[in-house]
Amino acid sequence: MEVITILLLAAVIVLIALFFYFVPFLLWLSARVSGVNISLLQLFLMRIRKVPPQVIVSGMIEAHKAGLSTITRDELEAHYLAGGHVERVVHALVSAAKANIELDFKMASAIDLAGRNVYEAVQMSVNPKVIDTPPVTAVAKDGIQLIAKARVTVRANIRQLVGGAGEDTILARVGEGIVSSIGSSISHKEVLENPDSISKLVLRKGLDSGTAFEILSIDIADIDIGKNIGATLQIDQAQADKNIAQAKAEERRAMAIALEQEMKAKAQEAKAKVIEAEAEVPRAMAEAFRNGNLGIMDYYKMKNIEADTAMRENIAKPSTPKADNK
Repeated sequence: MEVITILLLAAVIVLIALFFYFVPFLLWLSARVSGVNISLLQLFLMRIRKVPPQVIVSGMIEAHKAGLSTITRDELEAHYLAGGHVERVVHALVSAAKANIELDFKMASAIDLAGRNVYEAVQMSVNPKVIDTPPVTAVAKDGIQLIAKARVTVRANIRQLVGGAGEDTILARVGEGIVSSIGSSISHKEVLENPDSISKLVLRKGLDSGTAFEILSIDIADIDIGKNIGATLQIDQAQADKNIAQAKAEERRAMAIALEQEMKAKAQEAKAKVIEAEAEVPRAMAEAFRNGNLGIMDYYKMKNIEADTAMRENIAKPSTPKADNK
């Protein structure tokens, strides 16, 4: 009997636990005390639909206490089933109402389902956020490199949160504006003397167009001087010109050497032909002797002429004085 009694008692406890799980009476009582009109049947059906009643009831109580009577249970359930964050949306609506920011449940749920934190967006609308840009490197017209850092103060644009660009786009546009502003400066000294000129030029470009933020100010936090890019480029260009000139000179030298070798080869060929022709002279003279075309007197006469010619050439050559030996 004791075992049966224990089993019956355990079954009763399980049934009571299941009842209070599927019919959260205490949660219903808390809602009624807070002025939220919701029935036990609706709480039971939430369990069947796998919607946590605690999340929905807490959101309804918070909205009711904040005076947001337009938010209904069906809207909160639908948003939860769509994968949204009910608590975050309700917090955002309450904060927006207290700050007099125009935001309805449809817009807030759309922003939340788009993947953005709507509560943080409302907070950023009230308290603007400061974004520090990474170091931006740019070169002025005088060739001096400048490295600038900026602080961008932005405020969330509620109407542009759905489909609007994020912080990365803001940083990219601000960096592009800084590069353009420094690049258009004649001298880097002008930028160092008036860094606010960069901020004014960048702000005039409307960089927050199509983004989820509104740029309130752009402040240049720091500017450092980098390398002399102009001088480096000139040195590189001079080195390149030098290499080109050396290559061309080497090409001309190679061509001259080739031409010289060609002339020497032709001279050697001509000299060989002369030697060959001189070798034919004795044969021709011998043939002339045999044929009777050349006599002894003619031969001696020719030799006398050669000797006379050689003497004349020696006389015509300038004599080089000998150095006196002391």
